[in-house]
Formats: sequence, C-alpha cells, structure tokens
Amino acid sequence: MTRKADVEGGFISYDQLRSILDGLNVGIFTVDAERRITSFNRTFQALTGYREEEVVGMPCHEVFLNDLCRGGCMYHRAVMERRRSMSFDIEILDANEEKRLITKIVTPLYDARRRPAGCIEILQDHSLFEDLLDRIRYDEQRLKIILDNLDIGVFTVTRGGHISFFNARAESISGYDRREILGKPCSLLLGGEETEAVVLLKASIGDGKSRSSRRLVLAGKGGKKIPIQADCMALRNEYGEIVGGLATIQDLSLIHRLSREIRKGYTFGDMIGRDPTMQQIFETIRAVASSDATLLIEGATGTGKDLLAKVTHNASKRAGKPYIKVNCAALPENLIESELFGYVKGAFTGADRDKPGRFQEADGGTIFLDEIGDLPLPLQAKLLRVLEDKEFYPLGGGRTTRVNVRIIAATNRDLERKVKERTFREDLFYRLNVIRIQLPPLKDRRGDIPLLIDHLLKKLAAVQNARVDRISKEAMEILLNYDYPGNVRELENILEHALILCPGEVIEKKHLPLFLQGRLPPQDLEQGSLPGLGRSRESSERELILAALKRHGWHRSKAAKELRIDRSTLWRKMKKYELKP
Repeated sequence: MTRKADVEGGFISYDQLRSILDGLNVGIFTVDAERRITSFNRTFQALTGYREEEVVGMPCHEVFLNDLCRGGCMYHRAVMERRRSMSFDIEILDANEEKRLITKIVTPLYDARRRPAGCIEILQDHSLFEDLLDRIRYDEQRLKIILDNLDIGVFTVTRGGHISFFNARAESISGYDRREILGKPCSLLLGGEETEAVVLLKASIGDGKSRSSRRLVLAGKGGKKIPIQADCMALRNEYGEIVGGLATIQDLSLIHRLSREIRKGYTFGDMIGRDPTMQQIFETIRAVASSDATLLIEGATGTGKDLLAKVTHNASKRAGKPYIKVNCAALPENLIESELFGYVKGAFTGADRDKPGRFQEADGGTIFLDEIGDLPLPLQAKLLRVLEDKEFYPLGGGRTTRVNVRIIAATNRDLERKVKERTFREDLFYRLNVIRIQLPPLKDRRGDIPLLIDHLLKKLAAVQNARVDRISKEAMEILLNYDYPGNVRELENILEHALILCPGEVIEKKHLPLFLQGRLPPQDLEQGSLPGLGRSRESSERELILAALKRHGWHRSKAAKELRIDRSTLWRKMKKYELKP
C-alpha cells in the first residue's frame, strides 16, 4: 500500500494520517488484496477492543464479519461496482460493552495498473462529534472522498490564501457549492481580510503552529453569518516546506439557537433579509432602538412583527429589564382592562387581593402591544393617558400608578382606515405613530425567500434531528413562486410539514402540502384568509374553522396550527362568525 502521497502540493505519510485521525477520534484500518489486516490506529483499537498485534495478518472477515461487515464484504462490493467509496451506519459494542453509532466508510485501493490492492476503512463515532476539532490533512483523491463523508467541515488554502479544497460538510455549513468557492480568496468565506478567522489561518501558515478558536463567524452564501468553531494548521510538502493551510470548522448554529432560546435574546443577526426595503427597516431599527420613542409596527400576519419588537428591545438600554407581550386580540373584552392595568382588592367579586397588570410588570422595560387595532375603544382612552403621562388607575383603584415603560405596538389592520371609521381614536393613533415601520409581505420580497428557506430548514432540521439538507429543483420552484398569504410563518409551517413527511435527505414535491402540489385550487386570498378559500367563500371558511375547532376540542392553538393561520387570526374569525363552544 502506498505509504506517501503528494496532493496539490501537500505531503502526508500513512503514519501521519493514522495519528491525525486518532486526534479526531476517527478509527482507521487497512487490508491488502487478500483482505488480510495490515494495520489500524489507536481509535480503532479503543472502539473495537482488538489489539493490532493480535489480528494483523489475519483475514478481516474472520475477525469482523458479524461486528462491522453486516454479514457481507463491502470491499468486494465496492470493487465490483467500481465505486470510489461506500458508507453506511452501523451500531457496535465497544471494548466496554457500550453501544456506539458508527459511520463506516470503505474505500478501495488500486495499484499502478488499476488492480485492487486492498482498502482503507474508516469508522467515525457519532458520539464524539463535539470533540472533532483537532488536526486533519488529506491524502490524494481517496482521502478527499473520505473527508466528504465526515461530519466536520474541511477546507484548504494555498500560501496566497486561495481555497484549494472544500469538502461536502463545508458546503452544507456555508451554503456554497465547491465550484463557487474553489480558487477564491478565503477572506470571502471568513468575512474579510481583517477578521479573526483569516488572521488565525494566516498566522498558522506563517509560523507552522496550529491554532484553535472556540467562537468565530463564517460568512455563508448570501451574507448569512454562521457561528463556527475552528482549528487552523499549516500544510507542508514532502520537504517540510509550508505550502498552504488547512482549517476544520464545526457549525455552532444549533448551540447558538439553544443558548438564545434560554436567554430569549434576539439580535439583529436574527433578522433575515437582503431586500432593500428590509435593509432600510434594519437601519431604522438600529437608529431608534437606543431611544425611548414609541414604535408602531405594521404588517400582515406572519411578517415578523414580534421578532422585530424583541430585537428592538434587546438592542435598547432596557435590554436587561422586562419585555412583556400582550396580544390585544386574544384577550376577552371584559378581561383586557384588568390584564393591562391590574386591579385592587375588592374591585369586583372574587378580587381578594391586589393584582398588578402587564404595565406594572413591564416597569423599567418594554411592553409590546400586539394587534393594537383590536383594542376596544373604552380602553384606548386609558392607553392614551399612559402614553402621555406614564400613569393610570388600576381597576377599582383611587390612586394612580406610575410606570416607566417603552411602548411598542403592532397591528395587521389599517389604523388610518379605522380612524376614519371611528373605531380607533385619532389622538391615540398619532401618539403611537412616532416611529412607524411597515413590514412588507413575503411576496413583495421574493429575493429573500431562498435565504429564509435555508435558515428555517436548518433550524427545523436541528430541532427534529432530521438529516434533510436540501430541496429538489422542482420543489424549490414551487416554493419560490408561491405567494405566501401567511408570510414567513406559513413558509415555516410548509417546511415543517415537508420535513415530517420526508424520509431521506432531499425534500421533493410530493413532501409539500397538497395545496402546493396543484391538487387544490390556486390561491387568490385576502390577507389572513384560509388556504384554498377565496374572498366570496365565507360560509366554507366558517365550516372549515368550526370543523377544525371541534376536532381539537376547541383548543385554539391546535386548530390554528391545522388551519395554518395565527392564533390571533383564528380568534378574530371566531368573533366574526360567532363561533363558541
């Protein structure tokens, strides 16, 4: 078997390869053309419990047939099918009798006359992925194929910093196809010449020392910022001269999301959008976040009003204080006042103690009044006083309560039209309308749909532990040409539906909801109406809503999820059609 190889200027010996893969906790063993074991590394010994001196020279099928070979020889199959490499998952018992999920990669080796000369077999332990952040180099085309099956991103650069190798996992993490990135400066991938990642890689190339970083940022396709963990090292030729560098990267997006969920901290990095309108909105929010100005966010259901409000709060000087959300459309009219402003003991039957309202809970922080257009007229006057004087009377109270809060309001209604219809106070509208943001519907920023699909698919796949990593061309065409009356929220629901139905790694047309496959009438919907129903089909809409509510025992969240609409939209339609249990 070849003991040395020269690949694109890089040089590595087989003994070095064994040592490097040991550092990655990746097992490796080799056999000759007669399938006799010729060597294996320490990780392989730890995984299987076999000692090298005990089995070297023995036919591999006599040692591993039941444990690693699934009862058959993958090497013979790979040679017969003229395949460069084969991989599959198996479960083994290690030396401590503990179960481990292993990915096995079988790569045939050939001599100069293209005759089978043996094979390399790789065992990658899935339970150790968190530790796969040490060194790795690559050995000619065979090792490149192996690296394409590893769950770490690997790329190499020349001394000038141009990318010379890019494995499949690096493609998945970054969103770039290798054909788009090979030959390009690594600064394109790492966010610029002066970023920490570029500095680390260039330093390793300069002095030959390896370097690690626990937190860097990768510049993914479309400008997406991806948190990564990375190791950098120099790549040498057979004379020991440094000819380039190598980096291994691990995607920390899931860890980042889990951490964010724990602290509920959304930042500007969570807002996705390259559309000029969205970029202008982001600039406006950055400018006004530090102030205490009242903010009014307008937009259809599912456009991201809640997220924008959270981002504004977390970028403000009130970030460490409470953030209280109130959905004005979801609260019954007879409870809204006590929920917002609280009540004192004896205010009504059953009021046996003082209870603070949402405004008091938000004192020092931010209160987000969602669906403000549904607030009843009598309470609009009380809200106006809070805006003007920062004080109010709790229900049944004789003394005012002062609060220091920033108000962010949101609505999917046309408030100016409601003012003309006298269902919304004009003075309150102008008090709310200090800074006004209008979020566009998704159909008006179609250029952002691919970015959102990529972002949402990765998030949902991580939550569901799904292996799906791409969408077929036909399914993508459908997703890119749909109008999304439910906006980003509907897109997320569609992708979640597809992930549940998709058993493999590629979402096909058949995994999309039926109405997107053309089996239901095309949609020409009013804002917030149900999928598949036109403007003149109110009776059908009422029947659909009623049926969904009954199926779920009048549980609004479950019914809204089935109908693919927001809970507040469902609440409004229940009031419109007078639907009650």
